Amino acid sequence: MLFQPAIIALLLASGVAVAMLTAAAPFAVQVIRQWDIASGSERQLALERRTYLFSTLAVFIMVVQLVALLLFVFNADRMSEMFVGAMCAVGTLNVNPWGFPALLAQMAVFFLAAAWLAVNHVDTRAPDYPLVRVKYALLLILLPALAFSFGLQLKYFLGLKADVITSCCGSLFSGDAKGLAAEVAALKPVPAMLLFYGTIAVSAGLTFRHARTRRGGYAAAAASAAAFVATLVGVLSFVSLYIYEHPNHHCPFCILKPEYGHQGYWLYVPLFAATAAGLGVGALQPFRQVASLKDIVPAVSARLASIAAIGYLLVAAIATMMVLRSNLILIEH
Repeated sequence: MLFQPAIIALLLASGVAVAMLTAAAPFAVQVIRQWDIASGSERQLALERRTYLFSTLAVFIMVVQLVALLLFVFNADRMSEMFVGAMCAVGTLNVNPWGFPALLAQMAVFFLAAAWLAVNHVDTRAPDYPLVRVKYALLLILLPALAFSFGLQLKYFLGLKADVITSCCGSLFSGDAKGLAAEVAALKPVPAMLLFYGTIAVSAGLTFRHARTRRGGYAAAAASAAAFVATLVGVLSFVSLYIYEHPNHHCPFCILKPEYGHQGYWLYVPLFAATAAGLGVGALQPFRQVASLKDIVPAVSARLASIAAIGYLLVAAIATMMVLRSNLILIEH
């Protein structure tokens, strides 16, 4: 199992990222302690030259982590045919206890990497690089998160055994199942729709407001996080039912499969992009008062807010189209 190309790529992406950040950690500490842009000393010039290299490597690492989440989910879905009892990615992730923790850790790394990229972007646009210390301190914080995610992935992939009989998605999302996922799936369609469309409307309104007025950045970020949760609840409780045209099939992973036209990707890609942009707005707010960033942060934050708003409206439109195209009737008129 370990020698599947996608598994090798994922482990390399995480392992190399951890190795590179570990190697960069002493330099990060040096930058935090000794960086002085006003100094013309030889030490400062050497630090500036090296920061170009390390920052480029860090950007590469973060971008790879963004792509790694998509590859992780795609690989879990593709490998479902290798395990007895698995119908989709749920069965693959249930082969051992480390599957879902590895997925959640990769999702957390995705959003942390996106936030770091937002901070790095505004810093590189300022002439005095005012957030260099902040960026490298964040890298030191990200290192344990990346190492933890890598450790979970390694334990998960090493524990994949082809002779294991795993459980399908019905064991997690059916009416008889127990746990948070089953409780969310059991929500009635009308309350779930109100939560879904209401939260997205609020999020889109707050992010558009920030894009126009450049105010309420923290509120826009919080609304983006809430819209992310509400969308997942909506997919579990009613969107998936309309896609499958079955009143008891709540799986959020089967919608990624080819027999359903890979429709899940049309929902999840804009959802994660919008959430990353919305959280990026929040990540930039502490630096609004930095002298050299007073014009840069509001402009970049406004663009991110626009991306978030458009992304959430796109999610709502796609979900609505899926509902209207379905032959399933959940709500009697």
